[in-house]
Amino acid sequence: MWTDFPLFPEQASSFALKVDGIYFATVLLSVFFAALVSVLVIIFAIKYRRKSPDEIPRQIAGHIGLEIFWTAIPLVLALGMFVWSTVLYFHITTPPANTLEMYVVGKQWMWKLQHPEGKREINELHVPLGQPVRLTMTSEDVLHSFYIPAFRVKKDVVPGRYTSLWFEATKIGSYHLFCAEYCGTEHSRMIGKVHVMEPQDYQNWLTGGVANEPMEVAGERLFEQYACHTCHKVDGKGRGPSLVGLYGKSVGLEGGGSAVVNEAYIRESILNPAVKLVAGYKPIMPTFKGQISEEGVMQLIAYVKSLKAPELTSVE
Repeated sequence: MWTDFPLFPEQASSFALKVDGIYFATVLLSVFFAALVSVLVIIFAIKYRRKSPDEIPRQIAGHIGLEIFWTAIPLVLALGMFVWSTVLYFHITTPPANTLEMYVVGKQWMWKLQHPEGKREINELHVPLGQPVRLTMTSEDVLHSFYIPAFRVKKDVVPGRYTSLWFEATKIGSYHLFCAEYCGTEHSRMIGKVHVMEPQDYQNWLTGGVANEPMEVAGERLFEQYACHTCHKVDGKGRGPSLVGLYGKSVGLEGGGSAVVNEAYIRESILNPAVKLVAGYKPIMPTFKGQISEEGVMQLIAYVKSLKAPELTSVE
């Protein structure tokens, strides 16, 4: 509908229709009440205008029923919009469990994207149809904003921290990708394309051409290169905590409190290890700020996430 009208791009994600629904409902309610108030103001201004300089208007007694009516109706409408938008917000910000993890780094003035298998792209992103995709994003320099109008998703990409968004493409095709935050002189050229493919075509594209190093393999190589394995031993007997099965868990911190081991925590531990020190360990880990690129940090995160704890088998 209205695909040639730039304000209404094609609906190509699982929640595009829901986002458009609440948008149009808000616009229609606003237009309706604006028109109603305007018409009533004009009618009352004409009907109750002062007929002569000596006219004294008749006092009108209040009507409690009418007061309750025009207070209750806007209240119900406002609460309805609030509940509707809140449910949609939690749906948009809560990815399902089976998401395909991808990584994005914004840089003046390009998007650098990497698939979990290691394949890299610049200003283009290939995704499979019907598969939820979660993007973990950061910036190397200034504030950017990752925006795909056809999917109705937009998220700021902030230097020094991770943000994420997810979507599920529902239509085959190529869709515009923009930076929606002014980021410098070439901001208008920081554009790209998202290509939605059939799952089999996506797999063929992913495995075609030159083989790429998977994210966790590249992370393991960096882990060995920077001698992280000498402190973070698998058996937990090193000078740092074991990282096996640690992702997603809560750890106690020196001085009290706790933290969840997620992407942001791992990044901070690599670049500023003394900020949140795990209880029971000395602050001996050096900072790798300026030594490891943002892509390298993401590869290390992928490696840590791949270190699953062994499953316990029961003995009969």
